Amino acid sequence: QVQLVESGGGLVKPGGSLRLSCAASGIIFRFYTMNWYRQAPGNQREFVAAITSTGRTNYADSVKGRFTISRDNARNTVYLQMNNLKPEDTAVYYCNARHIFTNQDHWGQGTQVTVSS
Repeated sequence: QVQLVESGGGLVKPGGSLRLSCAASGIIFRFYTMNWYRQAPGNQREFVAAITSTGRTNYADSVKGRFTISRDNARNTVYLQMNNLKPEDTAVYYCNARHIFTNQDHWGQGTQVTVSS
């Protein structure tokens, strides 16, 4: 069965850093684009970053220059390195796997990131 398990969230001060991980199982990893989304209370879920099977990346303007997405295909894992965090980055962060041919989505349970002094 498909599982996406996020880890690495927590409480950090403004200007600090966190690295999120998402371990995937039950999918043929090379057939999926991997994405990070986030959702704050009262807001819609928004796109954060994406990485294709071959390593091409895309970022939301709000995080460009601060966040870096990467993947380790040997470990079926995608990462999100978050630097210079701001209070407005506070949200639940969700890992997403999207099939490159069918666009079928799989979602993780989410991990809380809180940026506060």
